Amino acid sequence: MPEVLTAVRAPGREAARAFVDEHVVPHADAWDKAGRIPEELLDGMARAGLWAPFLPPELGGFGLDMVTLGEIHEEVGRGCSSVRSLLTVHTMLSWALLRFGTEAQRHRWGPELASGRVLGAFCLSEPGAGSDTAAITTTAVPDGDGWRLDGLKKWTTNGQRADLFLVFAKGPASTIALLVPRDAPGVTVTPIDDILGTRSSMLASVEFDGVRLGADALLGPSGFASGMVLTGTLDLGRYSVAAGSVGIIQACADACADYTSRRTVGGQPLKDLPLIQAKLSDMVTDVRAARLLLAEAGRLKDRGDSATIMATWVAKYFASVAAAKHASEAVQVHGANGCSTDYPVARFYRDSKVMEIIEGSTEIQRMTIAAEAYRKQVP
Repeated sequence: MPEVLTAVRAPGREAARAFVDEHVVPHADAWDKAGRIPEELLDGMARAGLWAPFLPPELGGFGLDMVTLGEIHEEVGRGCSSVRSLLTVHTMLSWALLRFGTEAQRHRWGPELASGRVLGAFCLSEPGAGSDTAAITTTAVPDGDGWRLDGLKKWTTNGQRADLFLVFAKGPASTIALLVPRDAPGVTVTPIDDILGTRSSMLASVEFDGVRLGADALLGPSGFASGMVLTGTLDLGRYSVAAGSVGIIQACADACADYTSRRTVGGQPLKDLPLIQAKLSDMVTDVRAARLLLAEAGRLKDRGDSATIMATWVAKYFASVAAAKHASEAVQVHGANGCSTDYPVARFYRDSKVMEIIEGSTEIQRMTIAAEAYRKQVP
């Protein structure tokens, strides 16, 4: 086993919670203002074994199960959605490598990804193509014994910092996936700053101008990527975002319980008001329901059951909508204080809106879930 991790045992919820409470929660608002996650935190996550713990031991990971991975991403999302988003895209690339990579690709990149020495990012969206993935215009043309990559990707989470990109492009017959190192000639990264939420997720546009890649850059057989590679990778992304949304709801409940216990109105604690109690009880109920949906999706993943795809859609839909609802209520509970940067609920409010858009918008999710319901009605 490569000596790539400082952690001597697989991380779990309790270890992740302790790490987040000590290293993330106290600094998340400052990172939000700065628009960047410091290298010290990224290094700390590596020492804690958080980057790709589901990779097998022979690739430097712990072989962690998906249920536990979801719990870890929930805890990180509770502390900071931007930090969780870095885990999301790194997970997507690492999982795709594990599932579809050749032996040479897995052993070239797996230990680097597990250790956090190489950080990954996911390049699909473009200026003119978001939910409509078939509309991408980035092209990969056979060139000698390799590929020539041209195009522009946008909204690339961790694009400002990532060392390795998983890029989806139009190939000769269909969409293909390519592993593209950041330092490949022709790769240009342009930061995207001042966004609404997840402000420290280090978003970027990534341009590929005649990038020459070897044959070994192709992830999965040509003509295969638009199906299994893309579907599977996006599923892992939705799973992580669902987990992060559960974390936001929990953070809102924690913040409201703390604030209303200390704040008084008319000489009595705010927590004694029935309307406040109703809001908090709804948060607690929804976070438990969302957590159960997430766990179901994780268990199906661990069993290799294809039903996990729809279970993840449902978990992400429910959790992201609930996160947006309860983050709004958390601001309401905090009153004017909730509109200031003195309290984290303003950040939760902005971040939760992003959850309803990324990895499948709420509208796309509703359409997909409804289509599944109708499909089951067909004799």
